[in-house]
Amino acid sequence: MTDPQTLSPQDALVALMVTVSASDENIRTAELMEITNMINNLPIFADYDPDQIKRVSETVFDLLEQEDGLDAIFGLIKGALPEKLNETAYALACDVAAADGIVGQTEGRILEEIRYEFSIDRLTAAAIERGARARHMTL
Repeated sequence: MTDPQTLSPQDALVALMVTVSASDENIRTAELMEITNMINNLPIFADYDPDQIKRVSETVFDLLEQEDGLDAIFGLIKGALPEKLNETAYALACDVAAADGIVGQTEGRILEEIRYEFSIDRLTAAAIERGARARHMTL
């Protein structure tokens, strides 16, 4: 990522995960661990340079401070992400939101916005959300 406003598809996925984590203005350790775990283990990130995470995160944080920052973030992500990865993006976002065991109102709203922005239908969204909930259950 040479230009902070240019994202690779993997950068776009990282940006979305960071956005979800930062949406409630409280980035939790469990969420950061989930993001790190996914980057280290999922095939979509097999050739991803983890040194990009800091730069992508800074871009997200800078944009979130702006008035229409969320719209700008979605524009960057959608511009970099092939449409076939929309469900993958939503699944990663749901896993980050569920990582701490609580999907609060703010995180729920950002997930709703992601569903809208990425045209995720209700049935698909429900299945992805249920999978995230199941993966992050505690005793």
